[in-house]
Amino acid sequence: MRSSWRLAIALRYTRSSTSDKLVSFMSFVSVIGLVLGVAVLVLVLSVMNGFEEELRLRVLAVLPHGVIYASEGFDDWETSAKVLEEDEDVVGVAPYIEGSGLVVAAGLVQGVSFTGIEPAVEHRVSIIDDFMLEGRLDSLQSRSFNVAIGRTLADRLGTQVGDRLTLVLPSAQLTLAGPVPRSKRFLVSAIFAVGTDADKSQILMHRRDAEKFLGSQADVGLRIKMKDLFNAAAVLPRLMSRLTSRSDRDDLYAASWMRRYGNLYEAILVQKTTMFLLLLLLVAVAAFNVVSNLVMTVNDKQGDIAVLRTLGASPGALMQIFVIHGALVGAMGIAIGLLLGITSSLLISDIYQSVDQIWGLGVMDEYFVHYLPAAVQVGDVLLVAGVSLLICLVATIYPARKAASAHPVEALQYE
Repeated sequence: MRSSWRLAIALRYTRSSTSDKLVSFMSFVSVIGLVLGVAVLVLVLSVMNGFEEELRLRVLAVLPHGVIYASEGFDDWETSAKVLEEDEDVVGVAPYIEGSGLVVAAGLVQGVSFTGIEPAVEHRVSIIDDFMLEGRLDSLQSRSFNVAIGRTLADRLGTQVGDRLTLVLPSAQLTLAGPVPRSKRFLVSAIFAVGTDADKSQILMHRRDAEKFLGSQADVGLRIKMKDLFNAAAVLPRLMSRLTSRSDRDDLYAASWMRRYGNLYEAILVQKTTMFLLLLLLVAVAAFNVVSNLVMTVNDKQGDIAVLRTLGASPGALMQIFVIHGALVGAMGIAIGLLLGITSSLLISDIYQSVDQIWGLGVMDEYFVHYLPAAVQVGDVLLVAGVSLLICLVATIYPARKAASAHPVEALQYE
């Protein structure tokens, strides 16, 4: 109850219009600056969260969490898969063969990577079947030499389902006519769209077809999906030991997704932290605009301060009034900024897609995700609100102390 009058006066200063138009303008500018700073910070963090989430849920849901290779291949991959699936951290295991080369279609040439899979068990380690636009994954039958390609790659080659393309390996085979590049014609039976780099450079085929095409160059492995993909580096050595002890093999070697693609995830985390710190400086600059606003308010309210002092208000009470006033102004700017930032984050993906379709900018074409994702996280919103409010409170200390040190006699002699 004793502090209610302080809050009432602070609210009155916040709501009432001042006679000085410059003070009103500075108050408006300080709030707008804080709104924009907070909104931009929330928006950028949401976009970085979107990239992180898409990498984790979309990209790494298609790519293997871990791979165990065998230089001599897996003659009985089912037995090895059962051994690996006994581990509590393993969700599923499937065989695969990977390679790279050039694809030729309609006179166009494109560098690609191709993967031989077992369509019947691919769902254990990948959700690629969920992204099929045309055709089905089970059309990749053994000895059919059918392939599934990404939508971007199909568009670049002008290829549709039912068309044929030629895959050429970088190595050559010796013939009577001399060295000739190894090549094979395939039939496009499916087109997928993951929304990542896989759409422009990935080809899927049956592992038997890949094995026959590559011959002795086939790099045979087992793809492993884990419960916690961030624990892959720790789980793989244990799986290697389990498989080695059961099969008595010494030609095995493993690689986790963090070794193969982890630079993407680490880059996102570093950029997110860096952008948070840099944009926090923008919020700090906007928050310290509150200082100039409060200083001008203190000068404008010298008469009120003098009257309060003559009525018995202590310097501490006056300081509390202007701290509360500054906190209310900051809280109002932060609240509007959070609302604007969250709204922008929810709409940014659709806005980017519309602008990209109209102008054909293709800004995201070179990234691993070809659209602009955004994911608002409550923790980030609370962190932005808390840090911004703390900066605003620190910014009110100087003008509040100036108000507390005002002399009533000096102020009243000009009234």
